[in-house]
This record gives sequence, C-alpha cells and structure tokens, in this order.
Amino acid sequence: MPIPDYQTLMLPTLRIAAAGETRVPDAAEAISDELGLSVAEREEMLPSGRQRLLHNRVHWAKFYMSKAGLIDSPRRGRFVASDAGRALLKTNPPAINVEMLKHYPAFAQFYAASNGASSIEAPVVVAATEGTATPEEQIDAAHAILHAALKADLLQRILAQSPAFFERAIVDLLVAMGYGGSHDDAARSLGRSGDGGIDGVIDEDRLGLDRIYVQAKRYAPHVSVGRPEVQAFVGSLVGLGAGKGVFVTTSSFSTPAADFVRHLPQRVILIDGGRLAELMIEHGVGTRVSRTVEVKRIDEDFFTEE
Repeated sequence: MPIPDYQTLMLPTLRIAAAGETRVPDAAEAISDELGLSVAEREEMLPSGRQRLLHNRVHWAKFYMSKAGLIDSPRRGRFVASDAGRALLKTNPPAINVEMLKHYPAFAQFYAASNGASSIEAPVVVAATEGTATPEEQIDAAHAILHAALKADLLQRILAQSPAFFERAIVDLLVAMGYGGSHDDAARSLGRSGDGGIDGVIDEDRLGLDRIYVQAKRYAPHVSVGRPEVQAFVGSLVGLGAGKGVFVTTSSFSTPAADFVRHLPQRVILIDGGRLAELMIEHGVGTRVSRTVEVKRIDEDFFTEE
C-alpha cells in the first residue's frame, strides 16, 4: 500500500507517543506493523536516498505537532505526547492535520512567522500548508524536475552541434571519468576514426595498459540504434582482438540490440541518450553548478550536557 502522507501520520504518531517515550524509528516500525507494510515499503527511501520515506514523514508529523504543543521532547532523540496531546486524543479525533493545528495558539504563533519575509521559519510553515509532501519531498521533487529538464536540454544542444563537437564531448566525458590520461592524449586516441565500425580508441588507464574502443552515433531521439549496428561494432572488436567497447548514442538502443550484448565474451557497454546526459551532469561536462542549497539540522551533541 502507498505510505500515508505526513498529515495522515499525525494521529497514529500521537497515539504512539501517548503510550510513552518513543523515537522516530520505533514509531515508524509500530506504524508499519499497524498498516501491514511490506519490507520493501518499510525500506522505501526518499528520492535523495538519504532517509527512509516513512521515517521522514513521521519526523515531520512529530515536528509540526510539537509546534502546536501536542508533543514534548524530554530528552535527545525521544518524544512523548504532552498533556494537550493526550487531551486531544480523548476527544477521539478522526484525524489530525495542519488545519486543526492552526487552532492551537502555539502553532498559530509559529504559523504567523510566515507573514514576515525575514523569518527563518517561513519556508517550513509554507511547506506545511501546501499539500501532503514534507519539505524534503518537495525539495527532491523540485530537484527531479530541474534534473529532467537539464537532461533534455543537454541532448537537444548536442544534437544541434556538429558530429565533431559530439566526439569532443565524448572525449571530455571520458577524461572526466578518469580514462585516457590527459585530455590531449584522449583526443588523439579518439580522433582515429573509421576502422570498420570503430570511431576511436582510448586508453583505459593512464599507463595505457588496456584500451577501450568507442563507437558514437549522434541520432535524433526517434531513431534508435538497432542490433545490426551493434553487431557490426562487436565484429570490429573481434577483428581487432579487443575485449572492451563502448557504444554511445544520443538516442536509444532497440531491445534486440540490448539483448545481443548481454551474452557476449567481449565487454560492451551501451550508453543511450539518457545515460549519456546523466554521466555528463554527474561529471560536470557541459554543465556547471547554478545554485547550491545547504540544508542543516540541529547538532544534538552540541546541546548534550556532560
């Protein structure tokens, strides 16, 4: 089943906190048992891969209820229902959400911070009232949108350039990934064109102990690379006595082409347009950092007295 959003988790989180002091991981485990979540659902991560999705949502459910005075934190990493929280549970509420929390003076004061542009809490409050996603989920979602747009833009820009530019871009990427020694060495190696389906060769390491043969096809998105082209590339590798090859395209590979390379004695890597864009972004080729958002958390050790 889908993991409930953080507002839906407020009521079960408060109930668990009313039973005694608890921690976010313990509360998440209890909620998982209550909902009958599978192992995969319990282990589902945020898109950033930095935290379990359920743990993140329980954390924010606890955080917002604490701002309303429903949750107390008696000691590091632990929380418990306050008197106000227990009183609310006695009314048997069908649910707890942000709109309900606004009726509590403490949360109303917290919410009022959003009216001041200089308030450091304003973004948190806004995030709490703009849907069911936690702040981290909203950050990850926005990042995913920007990332997808950048990938599409990268491929469009490459297609608008010359074939020679495409080859240089591959050189830049391979060097950034640690192949080919220096950029000049890599450029000389990859510049040897057209040996029976081979566009170039590049040293796998700086000493030139092994080599990787490269084929590059700058195709429009709707034109996929088929098995015959990949098979011709592999045939060239066999003719050269080579065991490693990389086939790069700006488009995609057909299913028969992908299936063909899976059972070869040669090591042949297929890099389609999506993967090419991912690697260029990862290694900073054709891209640069536009903005860095630094997210900080409380240092619990700082506030622990010996």
